[in-house]
Amino acid sequence: MGLIWLVLVGIGVWALVRLGRQTEGPRRGQWRVAATLISAALLAGGALALVKGTWIVGGALIGAGLWMVLSSRVRAVPARRETLGDIEARSILGVPVDASPEDINAAWRRLMGRAHPDQGGTEGLAARLNAARDRLLKN
Repeated sequence: MGLIWLVLVGIGVWALVRLGRQTEGPRRGQWRVAATLISAALLAGGALALVKGTWIVGGALIGAGLWMVLSSRVRAVPARRETLGDIEARSILGVPVDASPEDINAAWRRLMGRAHPDQGGTEGLAARLNAARDRLLKN
């Protein structure tokens, strides 16, 4: 009976980690909290099993708990985007080829006022605006 429970716990741990990695995004750290709680329970159960003398079950529970702790802390590294070209940067900001740095900054401020995450925009759009401004001001 104990082996069945161990297999079920293992399946639950695996499912939690897989689901957590698939749904991870900004402000979605709930699965990390759940993984921490479950791994704490697995570690405590493993320690209790070791004290009672069931070495295989205790070792398996501690191993599963440690694996869950480590795997829930690994974050996916976002893929880096290619650098913007001048044409793309100008089209994002909506400035002409002969725009001065003041014109570029004015267009960036105007667009960032709408695209900033605090104003209802997205982080991705704000990052693209920043990248476009940086590209045009460094040339």
